Amino acid sequence: MTGLVSDSDERRLLRESVGKIAAKYGPGYYTERSRGGEHIGELWADLGQAGLLGVHLPEEHGGGGAGLAELNIVIEELAANGIPLLITVISPAICGSILAAHGSDELKRDWLPGIADGTRKMAFALTEPDAGSNSHNVSTHARRDGDGWTISGSKYYISAADECEAMLVVARDGEPAADGRNRLSLFVVPTDSPGVTLQPLETALVSPDKQFTVFFDDVHVGEDALIGEAGKGLRQVFAGLNPERIMAAAICNGVGRYAVDKARTYATERQVWSTPIGAHQGIAHPLAEAHIAVELARLATARAAELFDGGGAAAEAANVAKFAAADAALQALDQAIQTHGGNGLSREYGLADLWFVTRMLRTAPVSREMVLNFVAHTSLGLPQSY
Repeated sequence: MTGLVSDSDERRLLRESVGKIAAKYGPGYYTERSRGGEHIGELWADLGQAGLLGVHLPEEHGGGGAGLAELNIVIEELAANGIPLLITVISPAICGSILAAHGSDELKRDWLPGIADGTRKMAFALTEPDAGSNSHNVSTHARRDGDGWTISGSKYYISAADECEAMLVVARDGEPAADGRNRLSLFVVPTDSPGVTLQPLETALVSPDKQFTVFFDDVHVGEDALIGEAGKGLRQVFAGLNPERIMAAAICNGVGRYAVDKARTYATERQVWSTPIGAHQGIAHPLAEAHIAVELARLATARAAELFDGGGAAAEAANVAKFAAADAALQALDQAIQTHGGNGLSREYGLADLWFVTRMLRTAPVSREMVLNFVAHTSLGLPQSY
């Protein structure tokens, strides 16, 4: 099935490499591990050894020296093979990008090679139950304490914390700035630190990447745990938030491709009264619309990655891509399920299990309402509502 996104020869080979590894495992592996509460260690190791997890990270720290455009291909192609991995967004895209942009030389040397080759993972701890989308309002706080910092508070919906050696924690630091907003600082906190507690969250997600509430009870870290400059964390965290939005879009685009392809195959092979059901416009036209929406979202995502890699202003493009991709993926998945009839809800056909993780990406990492707020305020220049 052709699409609107065209790859260079090098990127086409990258896409093929990811596809070969993904095909070795397949959506059945992903679903079985997810439902069994198990991780996908073998797949992760293969991706790391092939240099695919750190394709965007600096070569001097074990990465591929490419950019988000290449990581977009890796993450999308995994999802297009029925393997939408949240941890690919969290550890390499968010944490890897922030460390590469703002980490000390010591933190880069310590963490980036392991993130790139898959031998180490890092979770991202920003979300709190009472802060919502207002990152300025986080209550987890860090205070200077002798030779380092002491961190107290809690984080909510932290993905894959049980798989990771450390978390990149966003905390407020000291007194608010002159505008009343809290100053933020970023820290690398080992998950086995005294005072760190992981509490599993029960969700409807079918995913090997589980969700947690994380408690920090006077957790002490050294001065070397600080990323960049104290109090400048909001600027630093955006080195990870725009990649997070773009790579969330990549997952959605892959799911959309997977859903449309499954529906196309079924509609071609399934016959009623000796006629393939795909010959009927009631089936064909909605699938064509779903394909169009997915391809447009892929173009928006590729453009956002291009802007980010070029050092341009990528915030608008990243938000637009995430918005478009999440809606397109849900449209494609819903229509694929409808095309399959009752079989769409059968585990055998591998569609229904993707619903909740795809639906989550319409809300996270940024809700569609906050994207609309951003576009209204920033792109259209309308008055702010908050």
